[in-house]
Amino acid sequence: MGFGKAELAALAKEQNPVIGYFDPLGLADKDFWQQGEEATIGWLRHAEIKHGRIAMAGFVGYCAHANGWVFPFPGPQSAVPEGLSAPEVWDAIPFLAKLQIIGAIGVFEHISEDKNFLAADGMKHYMRGGKPGYMPTFKANVHPSPFNLWDPFGFTKNLTAEQKAKKLNAKVNNGRLAMIGLFGFLSAAKVPGSVPALDFIPSYSGDFMAPFVPTGPDTSIWTIGNLWSSL
Repeated sequence: MGFGKAELAALAKEQNPVIGYFDPLGLADKDFWQQGEEATIGWLRHAEIKHGRIAMAGFVGYCAHANGWVFPFPGPQSAVPEGLSAPEVWDAIPFLAKLQIIGAIGVFEHISEDKNFLAADGMKHYMRGGKPGYMPTFKANVHPSPFNLWDPFGFTKNLTAEQKAKKLNAKVNNGRLAMIGLFGFLSAAKVPGSVPALDFIPSYSGDFMAPFVPTGPDTSIWTIGNLWSSL
């Protein structure tokens, strides 16, 4: 059975009985890349789940950093000066280190989209009738891994389909709240007083929408150019 707009509206009512189906921009009526309604809705659902997961991690990370919680052992965090706010920490990371982070994320993105990794788990792509938000295991990898990224310790393997669906709905709702909460932090940092409840958030003079702008001599384009020419 396909997942179209009627199923999307029913799911929205299940996730939030008060608000129900909410799509003011009519995105579910679009035909992204001429792939059809079900593919478009699959893409939208996958995008929301993914962004919700990232926002939940970012929200917790922002709170942890603001309270001075750090790993008790030397690591990458040791190279960042103390006393910086969460967004300033990112600015302080060398440009090449940022590229490594983005590269690692890109590898996981490829795995999540690759038909071979999905097929190894008996799954399809989320735009082809697969499960939105599904992160494949590493069964298709030539280097076997004892763990998977989503549930390495198998906490959810014995749950029923109904229990998994309930947890997924809760995760989507938590992700939506985290996205709003994280943007509250960012707004309070850029416009002091814009979020009265968050007036304790340190101000930030950088640009959230330009995360790769060099911030020091070790991250300058000149330095990267010299490094490239020396290879």
